[in-house]
Amino acid sequence: MDVSLYSAAAAMNATERWQDMVAENLSMAGVPGAHAHGMSFSAMQAGQDALGGGSFVMPVANTATDFTQGELKTTDNPMDCALQGPGFFTVKMEDNSTGYTRDGEFKIDKTGQLVNKKDLPVLTENGGTIRSDPNSKSILKISDDGTVSQGAEIKGKLGIMVFAKPQNLVPKGGGIYANNNPDVLPAPATDTQVHAGSVENSNVLPTMAMTTMMLAMRMFESNQKVLSMQSDRMSKAINDLSGTN
Repeated sequence: MDVSLYSAAAAMNATERWQDMVAENLSMAGVPGAHAHGMSFSAMQAGQDALGGGSFVMPVANTATDFTQGELKTTDNPMDCALQGPGFFTVKMEDNSTGYTRDGEFKIDKTGQLVNKKDLPVLTENGGTIRSDPNSKSILKISDDGTVSQGAEIKGKLGIMVFAKPQNLVPKGGGIYANNNPDVLPAPATDTQVHAGSVENSNVLPTMAMTTMMLAMRMFESNQKVLSMQSDRMSKAINDLSGTN
C-alpha cells in the first residue's frame, strides 16, 4: 500500500472540512451571539506498513467552538438582551427540547409571548414562557438580573444557564446549541449580567477568517499536487514493470 497516497487524500479531506468550517464562520459573522468554530489537526496511527517500515499515521481534523464573548452593541431596543459573562439564554425548540443561545434579539409576537427572532419562545428559569398583558399600558422591561416585569407585575426571570464544558454543546444553526448528553445538566448563571437594549456581536473576525480560508485552500492545493505526483509515479512504475511505453 502506498501510504503517501492515503496521507495526501486524508489531508485533502481534512482541509476541505476546514474550508467548510471557515465558510460557516463567515456566514455567522453578522449573527448576534454567534461563535467561531476552530479546527486543529492531530495524527492518528492508521496501521502498519506492509513493507516493514513500521507504523504510519494519518492527519485527523478536530473541531471546537470558541465561546469567547463578543463585543456588546447598543441597539436601544428594550427587548434586545446581551449577556455580560458566561451562560446562555434558553429557548423552546420546535421539538419541545431546550435550545441554548447567546443571541438576545427578542421580540413580542402577535400573541403577546416573548420570542426570539426565529419565533421560538424564550424560557424562564423555571422552564415557563413569558407573556405580555395586552391590556396593560406598560411595556415589558428586563432588569440586569434577567427579571422581566410589566409595570408592577413580575412576569418571570429569564432562564440563563451555564455549562462546565460548553464545548460539548452541539450547534443547531443560527447561533443555537443543543445539549445532547442527558447526564450533563446546566446550572443557573450566578455571575452573569443582562444588558437590555444591547446585543452581543459575533466573535467571528471576518478578516482573520478570510486569511484562514486562503491558508486552507493553499494546503488543499499542496496535498492535491502530492496526490497527483504519487499517482503519476505509480502509473510510471506499473508501465515500466509491464514493459509498456
